[in-house]
Amino acid sequence: MDSEVARERALDAAERLFYQRGVQSVGMDDIRGASGVSLKRLYQLFPAKERLVEAYLERRDVRWRERLAAHVERHEDPERRVLAVFDWLGEWFGEPDFHGCAWINSYGELGATSEPVARQARLHKAAFREYVGGLVTAAGLPDDLADPLFLLAEGAMATAGITRSADPAGHAARAAALLVAACRERTPS
Repeated sequence: MDSEVARERALDAAERLFYQRGVQSVGMDDIRGASGVSLKRLYQLFPAKERLVEAYLERRDVRWRERLAAHVERHEDPERRVLAVFDWLGEWFGEPDFHGCAWINSYGELGATSEPVARQARLHKAAFREYVGGLVTAAGLPDDLADPLFLLAEGAMATAGITRSADPAGHAARAAALLVAACRERTPS
């Protein structure tokens, strides 16, 4: 098995196991068993478990943001795109394999002791905040709306992860719609 195939198999197994069970409860031997990649090869590819966690979060970030953008871009109206973020969150939260936000979960487990994991969580959250800010700007809404919308989405993620319910997305969506409407009222066209 070449290195790229072995890397992808290891990352597929890591993503599935880390996301379902948590990083600390999954050992490299679990990854070996689920991926079919030998321990020797795993450690050649990822010299430490922390490196595997970092690679898992990097890859998941790309996929997560691509899925979000694909959903949002289906809407032509820029203001509707802002609110579509919350629709997508509701779909994500309703997936049978939803186990919360991978970056919040990983940071909660390792953020205090692993700078690479903390960095991945910060990078992901900063990219998501920037994306929301871009949607707000494109909709002609005040820039200061981006942070409250970002926090509504983050709060929905944390709550949905704990409650295992898609309801927080709907609650956050209604609050976001009220904020957007309030901004429209105070901003002349």
